Amino acid sequence: MKFGAVPTGEAHGAILAHSQRTDGKVIRKGTVLSDGDVAALLEAGIDTVTVARLGPDDVHEDEAARILAHAVAGTGVVVERAATGRANLYAEVGGLTVIDKGGVDALNAVDPAITLATLERHQRVEAGRMVGTVKIIPFAAPRDSVEAAVSHAKKLVSIAPWRMSRVAAVSTLLPALKPSVVDKTVAILKRRLTDPGASILTDLRVDHTVPALREALTGAAAEAQMVVVFGASA
Repeated sequence: MKFGAVPTGEAHGAILAHSQRTDGKVIRKGTVLSDGDVAALLEAGIDTVTVARLGPDDVHEDEAARILAHAVAGTGVVVERAATGRANLYAEVGGLTVIDKGGVDALNAVDPAITLATLERHQRVEAGRMVGTVKIIPFAAPRDSVEAAVSHAKKLVSIAPWRMSRVAAVSTLLPALKPSVVDKTVAILKRRLTDPGASILTDLRVDHTVPALREALTGAAAEAQMVVVFGASA
């Protein structure tokens, strides 16, 4: 990629490095200058502009970001249209992030022009949350670097969707334990289950004894996918 100042009249087809204000509009940084853009710049008295021109072995920033983002995106992840050298990745479903940290590090080590940032592994996300972004720092990246990065970008970012829907709550009771404490504890669990789309199927409250708890667990486990036990005493 060639980068530098050129006479405005020779800038057709080049990528504008800095936004320029002309009469009636702003020509944004990153614009591939058309004949109309060049004419507008000259009319505004701008005789010189700083531009970038891609070489035969360069990949435009948007195309490089698009290629890498689609290579990175795994199950449950969708890619936004690339713009200004950036392609964002979003969770298609709610769940937990599954990030291949080694792969991310390997991709980021290929070339300073290419970057991938993600959320932490096993982070809880809802559908529509941004979980990662690919950014090409300059206006283009070397084709060899893009191909090398793709070799590391094998579905590095995925979402493990929530699969649990039926939960049983079993609370053990002692005379000194207020019923309001149990009510509050179960209510908090219910709120926490809302995001994953789960609900409390059974709310059992039994004596704080081994036989009572054993019977409750046996019955709850027959119907629920997970049983949460709240003990009245450690």
